Amino acid sequence: MNLDEAILSHLSRRPITEQADLLALLKTEGYDLTLSTLSRHFKKLNVRKEDGRYQRMRPAAVPTHPFTLQKVPPILIVVKTTPGFAQPMALALDQAALPSLAGTIAGDDTIFLAPREAALLDRLEQEVRGRLAMGL
Repeated sequence: MNLDEAILSHLSRRPITEQADLLALLKTEGYDLTLSTLSRHFKKLNVRKEDGRYQRMRPAAVPTHPFTLQKVPPILIVVKTTPGFAQPMALALDQAALPSLAGTIAGDDTIFLAPREAALLDRLEQEVRGRLAMGL
């Protein structure tokens, strides 16, 4: 289990009201990190304190704009969209935690998506098309 998965696992199992409590739990699992590092992971995972406890928040919806998607074997998908919307779309795809997605790089109107491994390229294409079709 990676650090992000460990953080989300703890947040889903019990109410965490203080970051220091989570740091202590993570330390027992071998993760030795600082409050600032934990805060960066919270930001990446969209975790905020709500009703007195830390929880993962649903990302704000990003309007879906016209796009084209092209698979470029062996390990790349290129999404073209309306100028100015590639970065919010890429962020929403990253935050969606698609199982096959390793990461994105976005410009103004273009997103490069990489699968976790080359064998997952077709699956990633389906996941991305599905997310973009239902809106982000």
